[in-house]
Amino acid sequence: MELLPRSPAEFGSARYWDRFFRQRGQRPFEWYGAFPELCPVLHKYVRPRDKVLVVGCGNSELSEQLYDLGVCQDIVNIDISAAVIRQMGERSAGTRPGMSYLLMDMLHMDFPDAHFQVVLDKGTLDALLTDEEEATLAKVEQMFAEISRVLQVGGRYLCVSLAQAHVLKKAVEYFSQEGWVVRVHQVAGSGDKQQFVLPVFVYVMTKFRKIPGSAAQILEICPEEQDKPMRVQSAEQLVAAVKDRQHYALLCSQISKTPCREQLSLDLCDRESGKPRYTLHVVDSPSVKPSRDNHFAIFIIPQGRETEWLFGTEDGRRQLAASAGFGRLLTVSLHREQLYQGMAGIQAELSGKVMELAPPGLPARQQVPFLSVGGDIGVRAVQHRGSSPLSGDFVVEDVKGDGTCYFRRLVFLQNRNVVQSEARLLAPTPLPGQKKRRKDRKKGSPTEAPGAIDKSYLCCEHHKAMVAGLCLLGGPDALPGELAVLVVGLGGGSLPLFVHDYFSQAHVAVVEIDPSMLEVATRWFGFSQGERMRVHVCDGLDYVARLAAEAPAQYDAIMFDVDSKDLTVGMSCPPPAFVEEPFLQKVKTILKPEGVFVLNLVCRDARLKESVLGTLRAVFPLLYARRIHGEVNEILFCQPGPAGRRHPAELGARAQALEGALRQPGRPWDSSYVLADMLQAVHIL
Repeated sequence: MELLPRSPAEFGSARYWDRFFRQRGQRPFEWYGAFPELCPVLHKYVRPRDKVLVVGCGNSELSEQLYDLGVCQDIVNIDISAAVIRQMGERSAGTRPGMSYLLMDMLHMDFPDAHFQVVLDKGTLDALLTDEEEATLAKVEQMFAEISRVLQVGGRYLCVSLAQAHVLKKAVEYFSQEGWVVRVHQVAGSGDKQQFVLPVFVYVMTKFRKIPGSAAQILEICPEEQDKPMRVQSAEQLVAAVKDRQHYALLCSQISKTPCREQLSLDLCDRESGKPRYTLHVVDSPSVKPSRDNHFAIFIIPQGRETEWLFGTEDGRRQLAASAGFGRLLTVSLHREQLYQGMAGIQAELSGKVMELAPPGLPARQQVPFLSVGGDIGVRAVQHRGSSPLSGDFVVEDVKGDGTCYFRRLVFLQNRNVVQSEARLLAPTPLPGQKKRRKDRKKGSPTEAPGAIDKSYLCCEHHKAMVAGLCLLGGPDALPGELAVLVVGLGGGSLPLFVHDYFSQAHVAVVEIDPSMLEVATRWFGFSQGERMRVHVCDGLDYVARLAAEAPAQYDAIMFDVDSKDLTVGMSCPPPAFVEEPFLQKVKTILKPEGVFVLNLVCRDARLKESVLGTLRAVFPLLYARRIHGEVNEILFCQPGPAGRRHPAELGARAQALEGALRQPGRPWDSSYVLADMLQAVHIL
């Protein structure tokens, strides 16, 4: 039996609705949910003494339920279908004296002005506004004008809708321009019984007298789990907020029925600020055989560790999910702008929301475990916030790593998932005569102030590889002695500091375009200038070009570790101008014939990467490459002539000899840093 219209235009036809209700018979047709879902919202805006008009009532039981439950007992229902008006009138005859059913077109109502306190519309506007043709919009404007006419000042137009963008935008713009207060409620879902995948909304338009010359608009949205409305600034923002909730509902519906082939990501935002509070990744493991207790788990990533390979990459999260042994693992990252009340507080906050992302087949009332590393949420302390015209907003923060180590990080907020610079912090040293309390020996205080920067430790694997590349310098039997090194890109200063401190005869020149970064490195990362360390605050492109013209062949090693501010390019390090052939020729000009140019390349665009490698080969005859495990970084060692070509075994031997020279008595050395390991995977391009 065909009940739905063959074309959207039939939604406005009385003939269609007569046929619809004759075929359907006495069975009620509930547009967009039944009374239990709508009741919490309607109770807020319908008072017992209100006179209520229901437009396009159909054969819904909503009016009868409002009447029978005492919400309101003065209700007038109108519809253009004679069949449904006769049917519904017969159902209430003799039992509901305050209920009436009238055959009437809502576009041309017979009621006097200001006759009702409430106009209720359940799906009628959606049925009428099927397109944005001129004739349709004219009907909608006539509908709105009639509703406005019959409502008293202070009265409410309650419209139950699926909130398609063009429907919501039209209603919001019309009534807000008339000076009405507009509020949109999301109706709580009805679980498996919900008829529509998309959520249902109720527009609440409250009539106020229009103030001549006033452009002020009051637009609000109330998500289903919250009573307090959120203010938005424009109709576009309101439509966007509704669209976000619709997309979320579609996502939940999709992943509740089938496993995710790809990892899905979404942000849960703080209600007050609108800023992301949690970032969720949904990771399914098809290889895990489901049992009652391993369907679903939540993993809270400790603060500050969201950038680690295991948590911050798809491959890492896939490995984490497989090792955890759950069919679906939901990883949760915590944002630095937010405050959290421990693991219990996070669990209470997320419990309801994460269950909306549960996998298919999850047993009813199944307990879902919350997991973490070490059972806590980690430690993150923002030490400094800053902003610069070149780098944008940035933070310096201390985070607790795996175990008892603390690290200081520089993060550019335009790319908040990438650590720009990192340094390990030394454990605090007690003052002479000061004894550590007994209880502190058992468990370190999470709020204890960290110590100074550990300059012997290179946190970044690509920095370790770049330093190891210096073993390419020197003759067949000699290690590099007195060196002139140019580093483009300061960041926190770890790389030039290490070269300066461990190569005692090295003179290091650093080029940094952003003066703010020099301040950050000096104040927060232990960087300092001296006789063998000088910083030039200027554009690296200009600096190299000037030297190429004035003083060629002066550097033994040139290192590029400079990020790109343009996030639209598939290469985040270096900026494209730094790997164009004319500029690379200038780099070659200022490099000594036996020198080495070391480049940190971070490129996700395969075609762009191949183009960059081709340009480098055209300029530098000898090119070595070293991939950084678990990262996109690739370190390229470029030399001006093929005479310096060395077999990988020779590179390993030179690396061992260089490490032996750098390990001086009384000088700290990170035992995990083995130079030979850094060059094991090096290959000639």
